[in-house]
Amino acid sequence: MKFRELRTLLYFSKNHRRGLAVLFVIIFALQCFYIFVDFTPKEDPLADTYEWNKLQSVVDSLKIEKKNFKRKIYPFNPNFITDYKGYQLGMSVAEIDRLFEYRKSNKYVNSASEFQQVTKVSDSLLATISPYFKFPDWVTKNKRSAFKKFESFKTTEKLVVKDINLATAEDLIKVYGIGPALSERILKERSKFGAFLSMEQIDFIWGLSPEVIENTKKNFKILHQPQVFKIKINDLSIKELQQFPYFDYNIAKKIVVYRSMNGSIQSVSELTKIKGFPAEKAHIIALYLDF
Repeated sequence: MKFRELRTLLYFSKNHRRGLAVLFVIIFALQCFYIFVDFTPKEDPLADTYEWNKLQSVVDSLKIEKKNFKRKIYPFNPNFITDYKGYQLGMSVAEIDRLFEYRKSNKYVNSASEFQQVTKVSDSLLATISPYFKFPDWVTKNKRSAFKKFESFKTTEKLVVKDINLATAEDLIKVYGIGPALSERILKERSKFGAFLSMEQIDFIWGLSPEVIENTKKNFKILHQPQVFKIKINDLSIKELQQFPYFDYNIAKKIVVYRSMNGSIQSVSELTKIKGFPAEKAHIIALYLDF
């Protein structure tokens, strides 16, 4: 190919040069646009909030379900409680260790009261877990036979009624169904009042079954009317009133407010008008009041 022919192939007219210039400008502009413009998708700052709101109802339902969850307890022999089982029941490490030490001596607990004596668990925890205690059949049979022997012995022995305000722990333990823990609770309740003025006060001692209450009333009476400190219902302050076992701070405060608005209280029937007043104990409370 001659040079002249090659020259004609490489020759650009004015229009050609303009087209090439425009093409270069477009390419340059596109490159600049590509370099300086951010094509990454922008994140919504509230996207996490939207997502959390969608899951909030699920989280709330799970919280309610967890709050209402109650572990099902199956009947068990308390002599063979493991560390984990004791923890699930709410026992402390010291209480579990006491049971383990007792078991190391090859001894067994055969009743809820014995379990409490060995482990020193609280009355509230014992009341929660003792219904699930399951002892061997021979234990329950022995208890029934012992009860029958006790009943037959009780019918032949002459019943000697004692004064409840003079009773000792040993006297109370002789009543069938009362152990060291219950006898101590009865004496502690008596000391709060100074003395019992009515045998019906036994009905309000926590932990006494109807059978134990009935047996206690058969063995004990108020034989001599004791002297107790009377509550001057119209003179005492809130702090002084709440010292009475049947009054708490709220009741004491309401009594003082009622007294300031209506004048002196003349009878226990007026106290029953106060909201929250233990009306079922009014006849007992009246014995301790001085109007």
